[in-house]
This record gives sequence, C-alpha cells and structure tokens, in this order.
Amino acid sequence: MLSDSKVEANIPASDLQRARAFYAEKLGLTPTAEFGDEALAFRTAGGTTFNVYRTAYAGQAGHTIAQWHVADIESEVRDMKAKGVTFEVYEDMPGVRWDGEIADLPGMGRAAWFRDSEGNTMCVDEEHAG
Repeated sequence: MLSDSKVEANIPASDLQRARAFYAEKLGLTPTAEFGDEALAFRTAGGTTFNVYRTAYAGQAGHTIAQWHVADIESEVRDMKAKGVTFEVYEDMPGVRWDGEIADLPGMGRAAWFRDSEGNTMCVDEEHAG
C-alpha cells in the first residue's frame, strides 16, 4: 500500500548545472547521486530525498513545489538572504500578516517563499508551537 511507502519530490530544472550550483551555494545541499546530465539526487539530514531533473518545463508551476520545515524561520531566512536568496511577498493572501518576508498563517505557522535558480517556487516554514 502507498501508505507504507516513502515519497520523493521531483524538481524540474532547465539548466542542471545552474540548479546544482544554486542548491549547493544558496541552500547548502550536496547531491548524493548524479545521473549524467539528466538528474541529481539530494538527501537532507532530516531524511528527505528529492531529485532535480533536466526538462524544458522548469519554473512553470504556479504553486509551491517543495517546502522545508525548519525550527527557526528567522534564522533560515537571514542565512539564505546572506547567500543571495530573494524572498517573495504575496500581499494578496487573505488573513495573512506579513513581517518582512515572513508570513504569519493563522492556525498553521509561519512561512517564507523563494524561487530557485529555475523559477520554481519553494518555501521554508515553521509550525506554530503548541
């Protein structure tokens, strides 16, 4: 059954080397496997596995395609900004209160969105305590 299975994310990239540099330099991730000029596999210390694969369709999703759950969102955003990551602010989100680039999502937690080198929307989030 699928409920007993692990799931992996697949993230599109039009330029695999550019994506490799972004994930290494901006996010501090190193590929755990490389499949020629076609794909990279990553595994975080938190146990998440995801793949970045070459395709002409990168950056076309109009939604968040991956998010990282973090313990200290302010620290993560600050560190990522210091490495050149630019965060998005979506002021038209109903009921959301913004503190700079960090959104307070009532009942859910806080989140900050950014785009990777390929135009894919990513997120870092921190759940509300309690």
